[in-house]
Amino acid sequence: MQDVPILQDRLPLHPWEEPATQRLPGIQPVQGRDWLRVDETYAGQMALRDRLIADRPEVVHALLPQARPAADELYRTVLAWLAEEPGFTLHPGSVTRPDGVTVALDPGQPLLTLGRLVQQDLCLMEANGAEYDLTGAVLCFPASWTLAQKIGRPMTGIHQPVDIYDDALAARVHRLLSAIRPEQPLWRMNFFTYDSFHLHHPRVEGDWRRQPTGRSYVRCERQTLLRLPQTRAVLFAIHTIVVDATQLSAEDYAALREAMH
Repeated sequence: MQDVPILQDRLPLHPWEEPATQRLPGIQPVQGRDWLRVDETYAGQMALRDRLIADRPEVVHALLPQARPAADELYRTVLAWLAEEPGFTLHPGSVTRPDGVTVALDPGQPLLTLGRLVQQDLCLMEANGAEYDLTGAVLCFPASWTLAQKIGRPMTGIHQPVDIYDDALAARVHRLLSAIRPEQPLWRMNFFTYDSFHLHHPRVEGDWRRQPTGRSYVRCERQTLLRLPQTRAVLFAIHTIVVDATQLSAEDYAALREAMH
């Protein structure tokens, strides 16, 4: 599906070295419209997203019936963002992207349509008692997880394989999600090392992920959280950034590996 690397020129920051992002969950306020971004890999990432959505829609998309109002609200919200973003041209019934591709607007498939317009994967989280459940998503670039295993599950269930996601961190994350205000989106960034440049990197729970021993890539996710004002759902948007590890100095790469362990 992806034959060549689609790599950013650099990491926007080194989250393992920044005091504001080192301590989990490392949340920061978004400035202005920066809850979505367009970067130098837009054309390459979007071409891959187009292929995944066309060939594997059942793998990269899920929407529970109760999440349809939130998906509709997100559809309107993202189109409003695109209307003000340079490089996008909105027409009646379609949008022309910065790479010149025109995408037909299909409000009957809100998440699949948005998945062909923005680089970010889009996940909808909705309150369910003391938890937030994943109720809908377009997820083209999973970092070692699968949408089929996670859809409908609460945050604690989604993060069950993650050792560091203990009860204390789960409680902090729930308080954070509950406190998000529509007028103030938030962001954080995580980091991994991989031996593969592939953006579509699914892995089922229980499978071991091989750590790089030779050539490696640094994969970061800039994750933004936005409260939708009408449905009160929380958007979890994931902007995937991959660089060749040689872009980092030996000292920075050693610090990254130490932070991971």
